[in-house]
Amino acid sequence: MDVSQASAECETVIERVGEAVISDRRFFEDVLLGVVGRGHVLLEDVPGTGKTLTARSIADALGLSFSRIQFTPDLLPSDVTGTHIYDEGDGSFEFTEGPIFANIVLADEINRAPPKTQAALLEAMEEGQVTVAGETRTLPRPFFVIATQNPVEQEGTFPLPEAQVDRFLVKTSLGYPGADGEVELLERRADREARSPSVERVFEREHVETLRRVPESVRVDPDLLEYIASLARETRRDGRVEIGVSPRGTQRLFEAARAYATIVGSEFVTPDHIKRVATPVLAHRLVLTPDATVSDVEKAQIIESVLESVPVPTVD
Repeated sequence: MDVSQASAECETVIERVGEAVISDRRFFEDVLLGVVGRGHVLLEDVPGTGKTLTARSIADALGLSFSRIQFTPDLLPSDVTGTHIYDEGDGSFEFTEGPIFANIVLADEINRAPPKTQAALLEAMEEGQVTVAGETRTLPRPFFVIATQNPVEQEGTFPLPEAQVDRFLVKTSLGYPGADGEVELLERRADREARSPSVERVFEREHVETLRRVPESVRVDPDLLEYIASLARETRRDGRVEIGVSPRGTQRLFEAARAYATIVGSEFVTPDHIKRVATPVLAHRLVLTPDATVSDVEKAQIIESVLESVPVPTVD
């Protein structure tokens, strides 16, 4: 599969998911960055905006298995990864897979689970495996987490550890639909009997792995590598930032830029591609100073100022 074919198939996925979810193209591209860029996506939105429908629709369009985990304060790590159950017949323990064993896992309201349970996702997200009772088990491939958290109702929640936030390639949100979008939502609901719309499959599971290899062929000029590194370093110099973008974040920006180039059908990365993905890839990785937090400084504003301050290379 070449870049043009991959782009055409990504376009079809966006069209299919757009038939079920009311949102703009930018949001669908952000979610696809996680799929194509071999990362995970964090959605922060108020209830009822379509986060669960988005995850399920992506799974349906890609022909992947789907699992939803409702995170609650009493959720145990074994409720996520699975556990051993005693078999009275032969007196042995048999492992029963948890809901983490799926291609696309929706971690719903992830910040409502205690840190110990949140940590159960760390190995899965980074290594594509889980360890239960000292035995390591490989998760299905591809493996992709879409986690959600509610920006309101913070009582009874546990902030995500920075180590886990850094594992998400992208953080984005649907937001409320516009006036026309909300009317369209009602019209769609009136034209069907089922409460949730269905999405037509675009291709099979094995095809997704082929799609995810395409960005490796996208060219990135040396000047752009320096540009990406400069953006990351500049976040660490900003006086409003206590902890800037980590080296892992620098690599994720590189990977996301190649994934975005693939989505839009470009065989090489441009500065505009990097600028396009910088905010959803980098903003959530920043830790602000106490003064900036009290002043309600937006992390996205910091990334925008970084993009304005770092010289853009000229690429032939």
